[in-house]
Amino acid sequence: MLRLSTKLKDIVQQRGKALVAYLVAGDPAPTDTVSIMHEIAKAGADVIELGVPFSDPEAEGPVIQRAHERALKHHVTLSDCMDMVAEFRKNDTETAIVLMGYLNPIEIMGYATFAKRAGEAGVNGTIIVNLPPEEAEDFADVFAENNIEPVYLLSPTTTDERAAMVCAASRGFVYYVSLKGPTGSATLDVDDVAEKMGRFRAISDLPVMVGFGIRDAVTAKAVTGVSDGAVVGTAIVKLMEEHGSDLALLKREVSEFVSGLRVAVDEHSVDEKSA
Repeated sequence: MLRLSTKLKDIVQQRGKALVAYLVAGDPAPTDTVSIMHEIAKAGADVIELGVPFSDPEAEGPVIQRAHERALKHHVTLSDCMDMVAEFRKNDTETAIVLMGYLNPIEIMGYATFAKRAGEAGVNGTIIVNLPPEEAEDFADVFAENNIEPVYLLSPTTTDERAAMVCAASRGFVYYVSLKGPTGSATLDVDDVAEKMGRFRAISDLPVMVGFGIRDAVTAKAVTGVSDGAVVGTAIVKLMEEHGSDLALLKREVSEFVSGLRVAVDEHSVDEKSA
């Protein structure tokens, strides 16, 4: 079953908006990740992006870079990430899970081995930041065989020609990086996002999720007013940094924050259904 495509297709067909939440596996501690994932899912996330710790996460801003460093201090590996997904799946078979990270650990494990293990664990998709679709031919067949859907990235400088290629290669959704900078950047131009959404929707009917620069319920609401969904990462990871020493408090803070995002995102769902 292509859980990622199915879930997002259902949301879009019902004129709803999707909420995608990101955290780094093993942050603040490996034993905390699965329970935090459950809190995020219960609070209303449709998709969880589980970051795979990596020593050089070049697309990430300082908050998420520090989260990778904290996880690596616990020696969290790609294999550990898949074990966490498998543990999560014991109690949640509905929330879509996307592994987000970089190609190097996958190459070390081997494409076929990675795809098989990820599929068995319950991973539904991947966002491999430094793997452009034109270099992903070796992935396509083994991913399809294991019901894993690759998601590729669009940016503010993406041409229409390249956007068509990226959308054609993506499955589930396509990820629009709304800023020319790393994660955690503060400036978000919603009018510019709206213009880009018009262009991309003329090219493909694949749902477009917008990430980078979405830091609270206000910005999530603004972005989902012009897109199919919002991706929120840095603001969630910052809570790990602030409350990582107290798991109970951290879970409450994460739950409250994601619940607030859900309410904001759903305001557009209600508005569009009644229009």
